[in-house]
Amino acid sequence: MENVARPWPALWSLVIGFFMILIDTTIVSVANPSIMEGLNTDINSVIWVTSAYLLAYAVPLLITGRLGDRFGPKKLYLSGLVVFTVASLWCGLSGSVEILIAARVVQGLGAAMMTPQTMAVITRIFPPDRRGAAMGIWGATAGVATLVGPILGGVLVDGLGWEWIFFINVPVGIVGFILAQRFVPSLTTHPHKFDIPGVLLSALGLFLLVFGIQEGATYDWGTIAGPITVWGLIISGIAVLVVFVLWQKFNTGEPLLPLSLFKDRNFSLANIAITTVGFTVTAFSLPLIFYYQIVRGLTPTQSALMMVPMALISGGLAPVVGRIIDKVNPKFITATGLVLMSVALFWNALLMHPDTPIWLFLLPSAVLGFANAGIWAPLSSTVTRNLPPRQAGAGSGVYNTTRQIGAVLGSAAIAVLIQSRLAAELPARPGAGADASPMGFGGALPAELHEGFSTAMGQSILLPAAVILLGAAVALFFAKPKPVQGWGEPDAAAAADADEADADRAAAERG
Repeated sequence: MENVARPWPALWSLVIGFFMILIDTTIVSVANPSIMEGLNTDINSVIWVTSAYLLAYAVPLLITGRLGDRFGPKKLYLSGLVVFTVASLWCGLSGSVEILIAARVVQGLGAAMMTPQTMAVITRIFPPDRRGAAMGIWGATAGVATLVGPILGGVLVDGLGWEWIFFINVPVGIVGFILAQRFVPSLTTHPHKFDIPGVLLSALGLFLLVFGIQEGATYDWGTIAGPITVWGLIISGIAVLVVFVLWQKFNTGEPLLPLSLFKDRNFSLANIAITTVGFTVTAFSLPLIFYYQIVRGLTPTQSALMMVPMALISGGLAPVVGRIIDKVNPKFITATGLVLMSVALFWNALLMHPDTPIWLFLLPSAVLGFANAGIWAPLSSTVTRNLPPRQAGAGSGVYNTTRQIGAVLGSAAIAVLIQSRLAAELPARPGAGADASPMGFGGALPAELHEGFSTAMGQSILLPAAVILLGAAVALFFAKPKPVQGWGEPDAAAAADADEADADRAAAERG
C-alpha cells in the first residue's frame, strides 16, 4: 500500500472511465433494432456487435491485469482509455455492420486494459481500514452502470440516433483522460518477467471457452463449420485452461497467474461469488425487458425506467455500505445482499402476468437496489483486502475475468432457457415449426398468447434467482478480515512475497 496524499480525486477520476466501459456492455441492446435498420443488416449480425465487445473485453483481462503490475496501472489505464475513446468514435462513424463489429473489438480491448487497473489502484492507494468506502464507490459504479446503460441508450436512440450511444463516449473519454492524468498517481512498478506461454495459453483457452458459451445458442449448440462444434470449442477451451493452470504451477520463473493468490480463502470464495453475480445480473434483465415490452407494450426507455428505483437506492446506499464494511465482517452484508437479490427476482416471477398493475414491479426493483448496495462493495473489498500490492493487478484481473465469464454464462443460459420455455408455453404456429419466438409474430404478440409468454418469462427468471443463492451460500464462508496495517507501514506479506519471488528468479538465472 502506497502513501498517497489525495486518494479520493484519483478514485473519482477512475470511476468516470470505469462507468463508461461498463455502460457499453448493456447500452447496445436497446439500440439493436435501430442499428439493424440503419446498417441494413440482420439480427445475427447485430448480435455480434455486443458479442464481439464482450469477447474482446473478457479474454485479455488476466494479461492486462499483469501488465498493470509491470508497467504501472496509470499508464495502462490511460492507454486503454485512448483506445476505447478512439474506437467509440470509429463505432459511431461505421457505415456497415462489419466495420462496426471490428470497431467494437478494439473498444473491448481498450476496456480490458482499463478495468483491472481501477481495482489495482484502489487497493494500492487506500489503506485497508478505508478501502471499504472506496470500494463502495467502485461497487456502486459497477451496479448502477448496468442499469443506466439501457436507460441512456433508449434516450439517445429515441432522440439522436444509434450512433450517439458511441459518440457520447468521446467527450466523456477526453474529460476522463484529463482528470486521470492529473489526479491518478504513478505508482511503483514491479519488475515482473512476462510469462509468454502463460499469455498464449490463457488467451487461447479463454477465447475458446467464452466464444463457445457465448455463441452456443446462435448455432443451436451444434456445428459451427465443418468438424468444429460448439461443444468441441468449450471442451477444448477447458482443456487448454487446465494446461495453463498446470503451467502456472510448475513454471520455475514468474507465472502470469500466481496460484498463491488462491491460498487466501476470501480471494477464492469472492471469485466464485462474483461469478454468480455476473451470471445473475446479465440473465435476469432479458426476460424482464421482454415482458415489459412484448406483453405490456412499454417502449425501451419506459421499460428501462422501471429499474430506476434499483439505480437510485443502490447508488445512494453503496457509499454508506462501504463505510460500514470497514468496521464489520463484510460476509453478513454480502450474504444479505445476495439473498435479497434472489427474493426480488422470485417476486418478479410471481408478478409476471398480463394484468398485474405495472407499478407493483417498482417494489422488487427497490429491493434489488438494496441488494446491489450490499453486494458490489463488500465483494470487491473482500477479494482485494489481503492481496500484497505487487499482486494487486493480477488479483484484479482474475476477479474481473470471473465476473465476465459469469456474465457470458448468464447470457447464454438465459437465451436457451427462454427459447425452451416459450416453446413449452406458446402453441405451435402453422408453418413455424418449433419456433415459438415472438419474432414470428412480426414483433406483435396476440393478446391470447400474453399469459403463456408471461409465464415463460417468469419461469426463465427463476434460474438467475436460484444461481444467486449459491453466491449467498459461498459468502457465508468468508473468513474474518485480517487486522489492517497503518497508513504507509510496510506490508509484511508483500515484502515476504517479493523476497521469495526475487530468490526464485535468482535461482532460475543461476540455473
